[in-house]
Amino acid sequence: MFLFSDLDLCPQIQKAIEAAGYKAPTPIQEQAIPHLLKGRDLLGIAQTGTGKTAAFALPILDYFYRQQRGIYRGLVRCLILTPTRELAAQIADSFDKYGRNQRFRLAVVFGGVGQHKQVNALSRGVDVLVATPGRLLDLMNQGFIKLNELEIFVLDEADRMLDMGFIHDVRKVIDKLPAKRQSLLFSATMPGDIANLAKTILIEPVRVAVTPPATTVDTVEQKVMFVEREKKSYLLTTLLRNGSITTALVFTRTKYGADKLARYLYKSSISADSIHGNKSQNAREHALHSFRTGKIQVLVATDIAARGIDVPGVSHVINFDIPNEAESYVHRIGRTARAGLSGIAISFCDVEEKQYLLDIQKLTGVPIQVIEDHPFHSEAAAKAMPAKPVSQGRSAYRSHGFTHQRRRR
Repeated sequence: MFLFSDLDLCPQIQKAIEAAGYKAPTPIQEQAIPHLLKGRDLLGIAQTGTGKTAAFALPILDYFYRQQRGIYRGLVRCLILTPTRELAAQIADSFDKYGRNQRFRLAVVFGGVGQHKQVNALSRGVDVLVATPGRLLDLMNQGFIKLNELEIFVLDEADRMLDMGFIHDVRKVIDKLPAKRQSLLFSATMPGDIANLAKTILIEPVRVAVTPPATTVDTVEQKVMFVEREKKSYLLTTLLRNGSITTALVFTRTKYGADKLARYLYKSSISADSIHGNKSQNAREHALHSFRTGKIQVLVATDIAARGIDVPGVSHVINFDIPNEAESYVHRIGRTARAGLSGIAISFCDVEEKQYLLDIQKLTGVPIQVIEDHPFHSEAAAKAMPAKPVSQGRSAYRSHGFTHQRRRR
């Protein structure tokens, strides 16, 4: 077994790792840390939960231990750019934990709060600055932050930056960075805009791709309802009004679709709100608080905006739009059946989404029950799926793991 002790990290960091109770690195840590210790640029394709924060925090702290230097007002040695203040706080906590046995200066800056305390933290210069794009640019424009001597740059959750509309701010920050630096980019997915951005900021990078095992939660009961696209909204309101769904996290494919669906539910006298990248930090927090406290029954979300959502007691996850990436389905349904509770995941599938459904089944290998007993059942969508009849008035899409429950006549 490969252990942290096998990595060439300084003794102070090894002690902190041991104190935290960690022995073996995760795959991304094992693959990334040796290259980062050598000063290589890195492209990391990894989702939340893979250990990517430690993958960059540990070698950065090791670098500071070995390359000590004086710092002055406004100087930043390492910049970590992240899309939300929640992620910024988590990253800062990780640096505090792993750097507990060494001296370094850390500051965190984000919007939505006054800047006075943040400016004070920057006043003597910092080794590590964790920042969100908007507040960072604001403080740079005021002259409180200088990046001309930056040594290490980390762009975290790059695809989420894109989804939240921060990509232009990110490019403005990058334009202010010195050419000579070590750069790291982490992203769960690699859309075209992010791939192009990576080419502009990384020099001969090491590529590390790690995906967590795509297993669904055993206690999630998975169902699919075939329905015509234009009738999905009617099906959703019907389900929400039958009394069995106490709280529902509903996923759409687009930000526009999330807003549109939330407005439709509100007009249908169903308490709902939406959360996605175009919403302000305060709006997202308000929507999450309302959902957590039971003020609203439904939270409509996009995939990237829903990362990290942990709301106890979500009874149902509803895939209003089936994701075109099977891994996203696993992430979505994991929002229910948490803390030992059971949960139900329902997917609305139209004719054009049949291949997505098959891809999900291929990835998970878990049977998905087909429910026909609803007023908007689409025979056209159901017939588009390969079927194998069985006895007792039931049929099963056995080769694809689907069980079939017919409508009552």
